[in-house]
Amino acid sequence: MSLFAAVPLAPPDPILGLAQAFKEDQNPKKVDLGVGAYRTEDGKPYVFKAVRMAEEQIMSDPTVNKEYLPIDGLPELKELTQKLLFGEDLAAAAAGRIVSLQTLSGTGALRLAGEFIRHFVPTARYVYLSKPTWSNHHNVFGPGAGLTIREYPYWDPVTRGVDFEGMIKTLEEAPENSVVVLHVCAHNPTGMDLSHDQWSRVAGVCGSRKLLAVLDCAYQGFGSGELEKDVFGVRLFCKSVKLPFFVAQSFAKNLGLYGERAGALHAVCGGPLEGPPVLSQLKALARRAYSSPPLHGALVLARVLGGGPLRTQWEKELSAISQRIKNMRQLLRNKLEGKQTPGNWKHITQQVGMFSFTGLTPEQCELLTSKWHIYLLKNGRISMAGVNHSNVDYIVTAIDDVIRAAPAP
Repeated sequence: MSLFAAVPLAPPDPILGLAQAFKEDQNPKKVDLGVGAYRTEDGKPYVFKAVRMAEEQIMSDPTVNKEYLPIDGLPELKELTQKLLFGEDLAAAAAGRIVSLQTLSGTGALRLAGEFIRHFVPTARYVYLSKPTWSNHHNVFGPGAGLTIREYPYWDPVTRGVDFEGMIKTLEEAPENSVVVLHVCAHNPTGMDLSHDQWSRVAGVCGSRKLLAVLDCAYQGFGSGELEKDVFGVRLFCKSVKLPFFVAQSFAKNLGLYGERAGALHAVCGGPLEGPPVLSQLKALARRAYSSPPLHGALVLARVLGGGPLRTQWEKELSAISQRIKNMRQLLRNKLEGKQTPGNWKHITQQVGMFSFTGLTPEQCELLTSKWHIYLLKNGRISMAGVNHSNVDYIVTAIDDVIRAAPAP
């Protein structure tokens, strides 16, 4: 018998499986609202002009080669990503505490943080994830990091907002040294972010309960359209929480570098003496996982973040993309209310970022797919980037139909 004969079939990833089902659907009216990537008004993938400009510079630069990067990535990229995340002044003030390395986008950063916790924070037994959260958080911090998963309340289905008191109560009762994963902005899947006051309370609880925070920053610039505004929570933690924490940073969404796997992991240590050993162990973990990170995306990212016309172009594009999504939110809400679709739809415009947590039931979502060929996650999350002027009426008609056909209990 083969050594592989007893290997069980792994269940399909719910998001990637949805994308495959959409591709195989031959219906001409099909709509993809499950994709976790930005789409243009025409429903096409979007490549930032700033990225194209950077690539043209790279291709014409005779000094660029294809050599391996160091284990911790392109040297100048670490400083550039720190400044973007923490701000130039704070990054300089906390320079002794912050160590960074380039990673395989946000997932790679989270995975590396999880591995570090598994090996070097043995007192961490539990990880607290928001309910709901991005599905891969469960994989990364459960089987990946060997932690027992617990959830803190986040989405309130009655108010269709954040259950903040439930969240705080759960974190206040968490055992010391537990890990808590926090979405920096544009919460996935709910689109509901914490206010500044709420961030302050969360930071206070993490400090008093000695919780190890992992801040997941996958959408900087997508929440508000402003790079600075979206990372309030990160900078607050750096200023006020004296305990160590991690920040995972991705450039898949906000620079469209999905397939280039461009990201960074920042470890904010308790003091400057902790930095060198922490970085050395993170590099050792990276070495045995993938040896060195990808080059091309790092070169593009460094040129865009480095300032000048490319940085200006990027910020202009990012602002325009954020505004288009806001416009689609308003249009979708207006049309649902205009059709007098049962329910309250204010939450669509109260949410921010790429996703909207519609409040649709699993049965309604199934009907949207089977009857109307509209693909979305079974928890009711839709990608607002998939909504455009050409399909919004079709989407509204379908939502109205399934809500009336299968009313929520």
